[in-house]
Amino acid sequence: MDLQMRTFKRIVAALLLGCLAGPARPADGAAPEELTELTVDLQRMVYGASKYQQDIARAPASVSIITAEEIRKFGYQTLADVLRGTAGLYVTNDRNYSFLGIRGFSQPGDFNTGILLLIDGHRVNDAIYNLMYVAHEAVLDVNAIDRIEIIRGPSSSIYGNSAFFGVINILTRRGGDIGGAELSASGGSLDTYRAAFTFGNKYANGLELTFSAALDDSAGQKRLFYPEYADPPDNNGFAVDSDDESSYNLFSSATYREFTLSGAFSHRYKKVPAAPSGTVFNSGLGETNDDRGFVDLKYEHELTHTLKVSGRASYDWYPYKAVYPYANDAPPPELILNRDRSLGQWARAELQLTERLFDEHTLIFGADYQQNLRLRQQNFDQDPFVNYLDVDHGGKNYAVYSQGEFELAKPLLLNAGVRYDYFDTFGGTVNPRLGLIYNPHEGSSLKALYGQAFRAPNDYELNYQSGTFERNPHLGPEKIRTYELVYERSLTESLRFSASGYHYNIEGLIQETRDPATGNNMFSNLDQVRANGLEVQLEGHYVRGTELRASYALQHAKDESTGLELTNSPRHLAKGNVSVPLYLNQLIGSLEIQYQGSVIAPARTAVDDFTLVNFTLLEQLRAKGPRFSASVYNLFATRYRTAGSGNTLQDAIGQNGRTFSVGLTWPLFQNR
Repeated sequence: MDLQMRTFKRIVAALLLGCLAGPARPADGAAPEELTELTVDLQRMVYGASKYQQDIARAPASVSIITAEEIRKFGYQTLADVLRGTAGLYVTNDRNYSFLGIRGFSQPGDFNTGILLLIDGHRVNDAIYNLMYVAHEAVLDVNAIDRIEIIRGPSSSIYGNSAFFGVINILTRRGGDIGGAELSASGGSLDTYRAAFTFGNKYANGLELTFSAALDDSAGQKRLFYPEYADPPDNNGFAVDSDDESSYNLFSSATYREFTLSGAFSHRYKKVPAAPSGTVFNSGLGETNDDRGFVDLKYEHELTHTLKVSGRASYDWYPYKAVYPYANDAPPPELILNRDRSLGQWARAELQLTERLFDEHTLIFGADYQQNLRLRQQNFDQDPFVNYLDVDHGGKNYAVYSQGEFELAKPLLLNAGVRYDYFDTFGGTVNPRLGLIYNPHEGSSLKALYGQAFRAPNDYELNYQSGTFERNPHLGPEKIRTYELVYERSLTESLRFSASGYHYNIEGLIQETRDPATGNNMFSNLDQVRANGLEVQLEGHYVRGTELRASYALQHAKDESTGLELTNSPRHLAKGNVSVPLYLNQLIGSLEIQYQGSVIAPARTAVDDFTLVNFTLLEQLRAKGPRFSASVYNLFATRYRTAGSGNTLQDAIGQNGRTFSVGLTWPLFQNR
């Protein structure tokens, strides 16, 4: 431990010295730029908060933006890694899927359904489970990302379903910015290997092309110990060779004049070591397979210098397959393989008008329509064949919305919007949003925000049924009301402070319960949740490459019906990130510290708090030359667990110890 602390202190000291001293004087002898100068990126714009480009200070939400440069500097390998390092967010993993927590909410069994994920404005949440994948199962590889907008708070007033706790809008890299092709390769712990190829270009005729492909493969942990299975019939609690994972992602876009055609496809295979849903432990046969794809055509046209029309049409699909091995009470065979399958196919159309009046007011009017072409769920035993579930539904939903931003007086803005959604499963719902934003001077803003949002019951919750589980066609939507106060201020030209306090009420939270008449399980609108929280963040970006970000979140969420604190809801979250050029802007060191407070697991047991430290070195001799990176994750090999997802015997799941990754990105060619 003393050696670890000495090493840690040396790393911190080197980074702090870099912060104070900055990179060495350039070789040409020119004086370095002043450290207090702010990069132009600090006054960044955000699109996802209002469906049009606006300054963060005018956005009716608390917003964080993560750039591709930050993703590289901190060695993030998945979207889950990015979100785990962001203020107020946390990620748990049950060694099958990763689950995102926001503002104290990440309920067991919830597939991130309360957060809307967008890729260049395209909705990614699927039509069967309404899920949002964030790790290797995600549809987009981080290599294709230009920046990520994280918009906290309800946004159903413009986005409708799933924009419950927030919206994550991913903007992909543009072909003209890439200007060539590059190949990346990396390897690391757990027999993990990765390769990625990226191409982009903008041609003289205006055509802009982007293509990205990535392949990941990992053997995972060779031996995982679970004390809950520490008996000789269960290999004394050791799951052997049961943690494999492989995935690949494809993304492409083509923009010509006012049209953009984009598409993505991903596949992910994962062995499941934790024996969920009562399956046989250490069989090596449990697995999940997730595919996801979409094709999207977008059109944008300026009718006048103040009026813009935009529209899109898209087709999405989501096939899912899983194998669950169960013990046979009357063998042979000794194991029965249960197969769980889903297939979702849906089409969507959207239209929006954006009017800018006198450069001070903005109005938007929009409508969208979604047709669920096929929502099929199956569950059956393979041999001998026993069918438990085979349902196939369609359905539709549509919406109209409007929002306006009005400058009441020079420093005072009013942002107001409302949306009506209709679902053929439960009817209509109206959700408003209201924001009063005071900007006394540049770099300072105070926002008073109110919003309502909903999450529609998904097809799985409505129609899943088996011998002991019955469907509930009368399930209604979850609803939330949020009150928030946000303060943002530039303390200096290089340092920005933000703080937000919030209170939210959830009604009709969908939970699994027992039907008193039949004794079967079913989904019902039961729980009411109340929460309060405070988030503070300090952020600095400097022209010479030094970056820092520190945040703290205090949150408390409880179930009003029982008075108990929510499961998997840490009271405290603290993050610290610092990135410093160590030598001539060619060698960059980045240190990340993450603290998560203790939580209550699904069975009401306590899961200890933990602190993780990650460190990355990034070397790049020339701006568009080869890049070498080396990362160590969980530097001090902290032993920690995260809350389980509620369907395993283990109430908490152990996570990886120290791992590493080294990689090289090589430009194949560049357009001059």
